[in-house]
Amino acid sequence: MAELRTVEIPIAGMDCADCVQLVQHAIAKLPGVQSVDVYLIAEKASMSYDPALLDMTAVRKAVEDVGYSVRESESLQATASPTGDLSQRVLRLLFLVAASVLFVVIAGEWLGLFARITERVPWPLGLIVVLAGGFPVFRNVVRAALKGQIIAHTLMTVGVIAALVIGQWVTAAVIVFFMRVGDYVETFTAGRARRAVKDLTDMAPRTARVLRAGDETEMPVESVQVDDIVVVRPGESIPVDGEVVDGQATIDQAAITGEAMPVEAGPGAPVYAATIIRLGSLRVRTTRAGADSTFGRVIKMVEEAEQNRAEIQRVADKFSSWYLPVVVGVALLTLILRRDPMATVAVLVVACSCSVALATPIAMLASIGAAARHGLMVKGGRYLEVLARADTLLIDKTGTLTLGQPQITDIISPPLVLVQGRVGAPAGSELLYLAASAERYSEHPLAEVARAAARARHLSLAEPQHFEAVPGVGVHAEVDGFAVSVGNRRMLDGVGVRSRDGDGTGPTAEPNPAAGDSQTAGLLPVAAQLEAQGKTLLFVALAGELAGLLAATDTLRPEVPEALAAVRALGIRHVELLTGDHAQAARALAEQIGVSYQADLLPEHKIEIVKRYQALGRVVVMVGDGVNDAPALAQADVGIAIGAARSSVAVEAAHIALMLDDWTLVPEVIRIARRTMGVVKMNLAFTALYNVVGLSLAAFGLLPPVWAAAAQSLPDLGILGNSSRLLRHKRK
Repeated sequence: MAELRTVEIPIAGMDCADCVQLVQHAIAKLPGVQSVDVYLIAEKASMSYDPALLDMTAVRKAVEDVGYSVRESESLQATASPTGDLSQRVLRLLFLVAASVLFVVIAGEWLGLFARITERVPWPLGLIVVLAGGFPVFRNVVRAALKGQIIAHTLMTVGVIAALVIGQWVTAAVIVFFMRVGDYVETFTAGRARRAVKDLTDMAPRTARVLRAGDETEMPVESVQVDDIVVVRPGESIPVDGEVVDGQATIDQAAITGEAMPVEAGPGAPVYAATIIRLGSLRVRTTRAGADSTFGRVIKMVEEAEQNRAEIQRVADKFSSWYLPVVVGVALLTLILRRDPMATVAVLVVACSCSVALATPIAMLASIGAAARHGLMVKGGRYLEVLARADTLLIDKTGTLTLGQPQITDIISPPLVLVQGRVGAPAGSELLYLAASAERYSEHPLAEVARAAARARHLSLAEPQHFEAVPGVGVHAEVDGFAVSVGNRRMLDGVGVRSRDGDGTGPTAEPNPAAGDSQTAGLLPVAAQLEAQGKTLLFVALAGELAGLLAATDTLRPEVPEALAAVRALGIRHVELLTGDHAQAARALAEQIGVSYQADLLPEHKIEIVKRYQALGRVVVMVGDGVNDAPALAQADVGIAIGAARSSVAVEAAHIALMLDDWTLVPEVIRIARRTMGVVKMNLAFTALYNVVGLSLAAFGLLPPVWAAAAQSLPDLGILGNSSRLLRHKRK
């Protein structure tokens, strides 16, 4: 079997669920097509096919045969239609005209004017008016019928034919008019949902100024290559992901992170496409460009969110499939029992299945688009639906709850007077100065922690002499003439350090008569207390004498306690910390934030824990940074990656990506999910009630066909209005 190829096909003209159904059916039946997904809001189809059996000419023809067209291939930076504003004005004018016609129709029906019009206009002329006005609709209905499909307009077309048969061409014409109005309403509704995607794509830069052979050359973003140097000036969008090689600038990163406050960037700092330089200028070495950039992946995620449809949307789709036969049954019963052709026509006309199909995706896409503007990337409505009913939260530790950057938190040192007599008691900064100087050339992670603490205190480090690193133990060096040793507990036992409560055999120091042996001996109990708090220790010895302790720990993100309180308030009943750290460190952090914990875990252990909770019927959310916990993020019902802007792994593995390292976004996305599901359920309830009432009134002759035609487009407006509330979401 030949290797399958996957392509995306931009399709113009789709406005409703029926459009999606027709296009998907047309492409799916072509030879060589393995799978196809059609997206209404993104206006495209994603197709996997065998290129040996199918070429794109056949695909284009199949799409055109069902009444739609394939646009020329678009880049990531495709702009919104230049006629968008004109279309909006035309739609507003159309709504005013429709409202006026509706008033005239209702008044004419009540006053009996239609009968007088019918008497004076020849029936053939009326037929021509109906056929001309409804031709686009009738054409799609016929095409669907020839393929054995029934679409929403099929019933209304039958209603039009029935009205013509009984001589009510004016009624048929009014029905056709409101069918077209309904189509425009659906176009407008889908367009509002597409606005979220278009707002994002409009932010993407289209060209880049690349430095080649000393000259600046402007070129399309897609032509920029990795390692190209891109020049960006004040007020311009950065066109690529990359690293600053020269310059200093203040950058607005709201397009990626949703964060309103600008950030400073200098040499070595990472920058992202679609962020804007407010002050300064930069030269950036490209790491990713175009669709591969962070912003490109964000757009792709939002565009393809329709693929991961919520289960409630699948239920709505099934409802649409059996709703139309039910309407036909009600119409037949009305004709048989009441023998009222006009009531039968009204039943067929008032039925509105498109609103059922639109109730969920419009709300989901509105939420996903609004969330994207705040730096919350959701891969589909499925995950919003699941997140709305989540009850268990599992959390990675390092880089997720903590900053992932250990810091010196305690400096412990009793006063000593050394034999050499060149310095007094090393306390605080003095001890840190000696330890960091000794560690100056060490590659151990904790050595960098000590050096960073010294830099933070503006200490100028000395050049160590006779430097020696002992793997698994620590370092020895001479600093300012003093023999300094820095390391872990093994250093105390293995290199002759005497700690006053041990019998070291190394060089000695005279005790401070005022301090006595007890002060030095008291360091080890203090060390035990610090280790019980989950801190990692560096033992510092001078001339073989234990002189002090440096305690380091990974710092808890300051917003975590408040965020976890908000999560619990939202009904998440179980929160648990999962970490590969040792039990003491895990216990200390878990007690600090009030959660349970499991420690000494490997990545596969985290997956097993997720599965265990899922087997108990829990809806599990996993929050991590996407590095070593990517498998657990993928296994969870909803995986949330925090700080995803710095990790492509996180964006790929997680179902929801929070671009900022900000824990307040976790309860925020849960609120969005619950609000979205509330709107979806309201949409469905409104649509169901509206259809039941409409069918009942029509069946009992209380809703004339003309009024039924006017009424059938109203649910779409109701859904649009209700779902539009989600577009205006603001962070709490």
